[in-house]
Amino acid sequence: MRMAWMILLTFLFLSEVSAQSMDKEVVYEKEDSLIVQSYLQQFSDSIHKTTGTLIAETGMFFLKTPYVASTLEGHSPEKLVVNLRSFDCTTFLESVIALTMTLKKRGDFENYCYQLEKLRYRDGKRDGYLSRLHYFSEWIVNNQKKGLINDVTKKIKGKKVYFNLNFMSTHYQAYEALAANAAWIPSIEKTEAYLRSTPFFYLPKAEVSKRSAMIENGDLLAITTAIEGLDISHVGIAYKKGGVIHLMHASATEKKVVISTMSLADYLASNKKQTGIIVLRMRGVSPRIK
Repeated sequence: MRMAWMILLTFLFLSEVSAQSMDKEVVYEKEDSLIVQSYLQQFSDSIHKTTGTLIAETGMFFLKTPYVASTLEGHSPEKLVVNLRSFDCTTFLESVIALTMTLKKRGDFENYCYQLEKLRYRDGKRDGYLSRLHYFSEWIVNNQKKGLINDVTKKIKGKKVYFNLNFMSTHYQAYEALAANAAWIPSIEKTEAYLRSTPFFYLPKAEVSKRSAMIENGDLLAITTAIEGLDISHVGIAYKKGGVIHLMHASATEKKVVISTMSLADYLASNKKQTGIIVLRMRGVSPRIK
């Protein structure tokens, strides 16, 4: 009996240490873990749906969630920031993907944190500010390398493009971490040089309407930009409504997660700086067998 108690106490101690260790590495509030728990319970019967369908439905789960910019900044050393209470466009997309993968894997909050870190950092390993995938074009390259997504833009008749990236290194003072650590700028420049030499494909916005039938519900959309030195200015999720593709996204203009009232093609046409889209598709994630 004494041995059984010792084993139980050891288990509780190790569990506490593990939780404390995670708390040191992960920035979150209790509400975030409750949101994950609520989602997993609500969608438990949806585990066998296709990944794309779940991406779209998970995005709907967060409709009207407030838009807040720069929620990942201000933590030194770099920590995994979990925030399901407010989003910018990228954290919305990452959170939806990570939740979908957690559901498919029959995971819990700790697994959600693992999936989020895997998405957000180069090769899935958080190793300081410079390991974060700051440019979305690198996010695309690296998450293809991890086997998580497919870039299907070329298949839908996209055109080749090279991004002349230099925005972060030439505007480093706009980034709190870079302004405080100028020695990191050469590493950013190295990443930019690598991405400048990497070919991508994008679908010009004038062609989105006629190709929209090839975009699937739940596809991930990266909007390319004419802003000098940048690659992608906005991201979201393709949402099919009445057979027409709309954009589900965390909107800086509307200050919340919304589905665009305009079609995706019209939404792009309304913004002079938006040049087109890159279309990404989550690879199928097989449900874990109990």
